[in-house]
Amino acid sequence: MAERTLRGARIGSTSLQSEEGIEFAPRRRVEYLTEKGMRFAVMFDADAEAPPEWVDQRSGEVGFLDDEAGRVARAEFTEKEGQQRTHWDMLMERRTREELEELLEERLRLLRERRGGAGEE
Repeated sequence: MAERTLRGARIGSTSLQSEEGIEFAPRRRVEYLTEKGMRFAVMFDADAEAPPEWVDQRSGEVGFLDDEAGRVARAEFTEKEGQQRTHWDMLMERRTREELEELLEERLRLLRERRGGAGEE
């Protein structure tokens, strides 16, 4: 076994294959602009359509293309962010406050009955 070991080669840590004769796929660099004015670039395939928004991996901020599509996406994003509905908002769309108070009283009564019944046994 010792006779067959490779000495002087770091197998797995270094590739022995060269990049000679390899043709890489065409790529293009797309720049995004964040709210704070920071620019970052993302590489895409030359034929791929770049999305109007992208999250910067370093800062975690959302960046938008610096063109018309990016401005539209930014406007939609800020509008959506300003109109975020909470669980309470969605609940109030389905029920009135009186209905909610009635349901709450009913559930509290059931819990109290169950608690009172468990203590007697």
